[in-house]
Amino acid sequence: MFLASKIFWLLAQPLSLAFFSILIGFVLALRGRARIGGVFGSLGLVALFVTLFTTTGSYFLQILEDRFPRPSPPAELSCIIVLGGAFENVVIAGRGGIELNQAAERFVETVRLAKTYPAARILVSGGDGSLSGGYAGDAEASRAFFDAFGIAPERLVREEDSRTTFENARNTRDLLSANRMEHCALVTSAYHMPRSVGLFRSFGIDVMPWPTDYRTSGKVRLGFDFTQPALNAQLTTTAAKEWTGLLAYYLLGRTQTLLPR
Repeated sequence: MFLASKIFWLLAQPLSLAFFSILIGFVLALRGRARIGGVFGSLGLVALFVTLFTTTGSYFLQILEDRFPRPSPPAELSCIIVLGGAFENVVIAGRGGIELNQAAERFVETVRLAKTYPAARILVSGGDGSLSGGYAGDAEASRAFFDAFGIAPERLVREEDSRTTFENARNTRDLLSANRMEHCALVTSAYHMPRSVGLFRSFGIDVMPWPTDYRTSGKVRLGFDFTQPALNAQLTTTAAKEWTGLLAYYLLGRTQTLLPR
């Protein structure tokens, strides 16, 4: 399932769909099927335009980010779960050190919570999600990160095997039970929170959603945007991946609702 999902997404992301639609249209036109070729080519160009020059990606990402507002800080917090996806593990493998990507706020926020609630234990869930399987996962990479900020190693519980959000939830359930940890804050990117909460709920895990790593202003409206095509493409790809994941998990019966709140 993991390998199939990776290959599917390589082909199904917006820019790939646009490219293959245009390519198919071109081949069909060369074979004398100009009309159907024109349809495919036009669909590809429309997909390309929407991806690069509209706020569609930001708008649909914003819908996900708004599902779970950050709660008021509780008086006490005994457990923090942080999902991986923030470390540049390929770069770390080649260069060493601690390298973070755009989702770094997941771990920065976890450090802040750990400092605010010094009795809270931290469960880091994240293995090697690469196709090669040849790199350290986020749970392993986070050891040096937390040590650099003075977080005692005995506060950490590392789940190093998960490669997908479904595996995050499944494997975390077992570790929570083994370590008698409950009523945890769940830290992940705001756009990723609906899918994460839906899966954690399906495994009977009670969590307090603690979203971070927001990618939108909260005030995005549908429209044209010719100022930042590269960023628009990135946001559209992220939104498409997350909505596709929500739909897939719902259709597979792994979540009870399509869009948890």
